[in-house]
Amino acid sequence: MRQPDGAVAHGPGLTRRDLLAGTAASEAIAWLGAGLAPMTATAAPADGEVLTGSHWGAFYGKVENGRFVSARPWEGDPAPSHQLPGVQDVVYSPSRIRHPVVRRAWLEKGPGAAPDSRGTNDFVRITWDRALDLVAGELRRVQEEHGPWAVYGGSLGWKSSGKAHDCVAWLQRLLNLSGGFVGRSGSYSTGALTVIMPHVVGSQDYTEQQTPYPVILQHSDLVVFWGCDLLNNDQITGGVANHSTADFIAALKQSGKQVIFLDPVRNETNRALGGEWIAVRPQTDVALILGIAHTLQAEGLHDRRFLHDYTVGSETFLSYLTGRSDGVAKTAAWAAAISGVPEPVIKDLARRFARQRTFLIGGWAIQRQHHGEQSLWALVTLAAMLGQIGLPGGGFSLGYHLGGNGAPMANGVTLGGIPVGERPAGGKPWPASRGVTTIPCARIVDMLLHPNEEFEFNGRRGIYPDIRLAYWAGGNPFGHHQDRNRQVRAWRKLETFIVQDFQWTASARMADIVLPATTTAERNDIDVLGGSPGTAIIALKQVIAPVAEARNDVDILRGVAARLGLEAVFTNGKTEIEWIRTLYGTAQARGKAAGVTLPDFDTFWRDGIATFGVPETSRRFVRYAAFREDPVLNPLGTPSGLIEITSATIAKMNYADCPPHPTWLEPYERAGAPGTKYPLHVNTKHSPWRLHSQLNGTLLRRSYTVQGREPILIHPEDAAPRGIAEGDVVRVFNDRGQILAGARLTGDVSRGVVVIAEGGWYDPLTPGEPGTLCRYGDVNVLAADIATSRLAQATTGQSIVAEVEKFTGKLPDLKVFTAPET
Repeated sequence: MRQPDGAVAHGPGLTRRDLLAGTAASEAIAWLGAGLAPMTATAAPADGEVLTGSHWGAFYGKVENGRFVSARPWEGDPAPSHQLPGVQDVVYSPSRIRHPVVRRAWLEKGPGAAPDSRGTNDFVRITWDRALDLVAGELRRVQEEHGPWAVYGGSLGWKSSGKAHDCVAWLQRLLNLSGGFVGRSGSYSTGALTVIMPHVVGSQDYTEQQTPYPVILQHSDLVVFWGCDLLNNDQITGGVANHSTADFIAALKQSGKQVIFLDPVRNETNRALGGEWIAVRPQTDVALILGIAHTLQAEGLHDRRFLHDYTVGSETFLSYLTGRSDGVAKTAAWAAAISGVPEPVIKDLARRFARQRTFLIGGWAIQRQHHGEQSLWALVTLAAMLGQIGLPGGGFSLGYHLGGNGAPMANGVTLGGIPVGERPAGGKPWPASRGVTTIPCARIVDMLLHPNEEFEFNGRRGIYPDIRLAYWAGGNPFGHHQDRNRQVRAWRKLETFIVQDFQWTASARMADIVLPATTTAERNDIDVLGGSPGTAIIALKQVIAPVAEARNDVDILRGVAARLGLEAVFTNGKTEIEWIRTLYGTAQARGKAAGVTLPDFDTFWRDGIATFGVPETSRRFVRYAAFREDPVLNPLGTPSGLIEITSATIAKMNYADCPPHPTWLEPYERAGAPGTKYPLHVNTKHSPWRLHSQLNGTLLRRSYTVQGREPILIHPEDAAPRGIAEGDVVRVFNDRGQILAGARLTGDVSRGVVVIAEGGWYDPLTPGEPGTLCRYGDVNVLAADIATSRLAQATTGQSIVAEVEKFTGKLPDLKVFTAPET
């Protein structure tokens, strides 16, 4: 929570202290510039093709008469994303933010005026000078009147690709330099994972090198996908995607290996592989794992030697598993009653897992549920009972979920990032009574609704700060967060909400000040190709000049810094291309230390890409092999140095909602459970047509919407008694809210389960009014804003029950995909 000397230890990039302490002196000195220079971009071409990239992959942007007309996939991409046309279309989208605007009530009456009018699209267009004056004035006012504990820098992941124009780091840098701010820890994607795994295996695990695809193809007999859809998720990555998973899936299919999918939905990867599908009732993964584990124990199939030598706490867990400690044996029959998977199937899974070299691939969806920490802990415990952790083709991975992270690691180097800086040495001290400097990202609404109240997180206690101003760049909180109506109420607590973005997202419509930013195609940048495996460094060259009045994020923030007297220290006197050179120079220095030679910058920029080789040792790497060989010389980062099936650290926290070993805990609501009001579980998987809420406002939407609405996948046997036919618009509702969606009938979802992909833009019928109908289909209107547990305080966006009925009224017009009139 609080960091020494008030330093902020979240977000991308390194502080100046980190650089001086943790890297070579010559590398750190490169960051320190003098004097001033404009951050303007180099000129874009009037015609031709430009190699650049995005989260959806590398591509050539075609330019005609200065207009970006199409995107052609880079020839090195083995499986270009079908979403790539949206990257071009978003530049000219009707939902593009083209000018700075201010909410009328805020402009006329001041901060905090008429908060219930947020979202009503009553904006006034203003000049850039006026907009920057207002932003700087608000930052100054709040810092002087309330202090840095009243400023929230809310931006988080999935900003545009590019390291030099990292809007999150630049915003954090400005907020730090101007006095400090409250930030966030964790992410919506991996909130439970990043907290529980260090207690179990001593690291977050998924961020580190995984057992690669070639080892699985050579040594695994059985590959189990547990709530994981590699092909869908591999469309995107944090930097620039290279879609390496497609080759793995093709090779896996050709190999003829046994493949099992444990999931409420038959997903894209399952359909591609023709794998065995075992439909699990949503939110019952822990019960199913315990039933498999009990069969292993009861039939003597578990590896006692591995548990003794490489784990701690197995005796306590086995006492719970067999019912000695609580009187309830977690048998296959017990698990079948909860999970819906028949008892013989559960027993058969245990026997198949034990007699073959089995690789368990855990997806992140299973930890975005109430008590989501338990599902990952249970999966690791199951792998430990099988005794194959550290063997080629055996064990588990939680890192395959995204970005081709199962590809062999290249012998590449990282680029580093923009340093976020530190609070001024003479700034206001941060007393504990003012609250913590960081909060778990999924608790922002709790923070707004409960200022100065205590909360718990990972064994520590903190106090929620009293936030008056929130500034967002590179994110969409009215897309990420759960329980939209509760969020609308919470946003009324803010005096000022600032958003800079290139799309009129729901968050921009809820803002007081809206600043138009550029897309990646409108600036120069640099990034890594291929996610964590890092196969290359790629130049993201500017395709076109900025559209309308859009400015680069760094230029926007630079203008604010200038008005606060911070421009020189903010920019370090560097231009856009100089920052790109600096980042590349950092990679060169790191490469030199690692024996990797990169071309000089001018050669790299001319060629557009610098690729790395993949060493044979990387292709043969086995996660946890060194630990298995000698756990004394190669201990894990846990207190014991071993896999902690029972954690003494968590036991001391005494959290009823997170016991000290994997435990079945009934979620707050679950379809089919006693006392649950609504009959259908709503699965919120990732859309195959966008990245979370990105690319909503593009031509891609025509490919999947039903009567213009977000699709809902429903089993024909669930649709029939409700009078729902293919193509109908339906109302999906529960006690938290209501949305419209378009029906797609399919046998690829389980009975009792419907699928509405997360990320659909919130389009309220009566903006600013909690409880109003969402006209388009934002599934987070239906989700509860309840934490996984006091341990991780992570999102539970996969824990939703609801009812569906055919909509018979006059369909309301959609408003969210066009810019509001100003």
